[in-house]
Amino acid sequence: MPELPEVQTVADHIKPEILGNYILSVDPIWNKVLDNFDSKDIEGRHKILNVTRRAKFIIIQFENFLLAIHLRMTGKLYVLENDSHPKHTSAIFFLEGGKKLIFEDTRKFGRIYKYNDLTEINKRHGPEPLSSDFNTDWFVKNLKSKKRNIKALLLDQSFLSGLGNIYVDESLWASGIHPNSISCHIPKQKIILLHKNIRRILQESIEQLGTTFISFTFLNGQSGNYSNELKIFGKQGCKCEKCKNIIIKLKVSGRGTHVCKKCQNIYRS
Repeated sequence: MPELPEVQTVADHIKPEILGNYILSVDPIWNKVLDNFDSKDIEGRHKILNVTRRAKFIIIQFENFLLAIHLRMTGKLYVLENDSHPKHTSAIFFLEGGKKLIFEDTRKFGRIYKYNDLTEINKRHGPEPLSSDFNTDWFVKNLKSKKRNIKALLLDQSFLSGLGNIYVDESLWASGIHPNSISCHIPKQKIILLHKNIRRILQESIEQLGTTFISFTFLNGQSGNYSNELKIFGKQGCKCEKCKNIIIKLKVSGRGTHVCKKCQNIYRS
């Protein structure tokens, strides 16, 4: 599933192509793609005022409402100017001037939501990890106040937005923290280091257009390059860059998790 850097990359890519244009209509080719509204609800001529990201949603802002698009496992969002559309297209937004915004989704898990504003999304999501709200004081306080598995906590979108399996594994490895550690038992200095690494790794990934695996290729075929920078995710059986110990893969909170048992200390008491 695309995480914060991948979603940010898609939003950044389509923004200059559609900003200031008008959506005239939407054709939900797959009838479940529009989750909480009908295509008739946005009939008319609606000017696109902004394209941003919140958590793992691409936000298209209009004067009186917004559309929140969640790509899920295989969703892709891009602009086409010809009459055809790909086989697995879930929805087509028709833009003034002949352009089309295509939502393509092979596995059909992606959804489009209509809201008046960000209130509903904000209620379900924690702070953005690249925002000023996510500071070291907040992070230390909130990890120390919870007795939770650290990987499960970082994956919890109501706690912190945008992180997924890849960047949690990478951040924990860079910080020397085992993913089965309990949040309240992690030393303060390690939490500060984890905060720094989360922000650094996400920013570096955005600069490289994110990480691309298997079917998630975006930007009209251009792939993200951060997969070349990964240190532990997907590296089971390889030697750890820090200590040359063999990286293993185990299950943590039901997710495949990559660990160096020598470099990553487990904090449980």
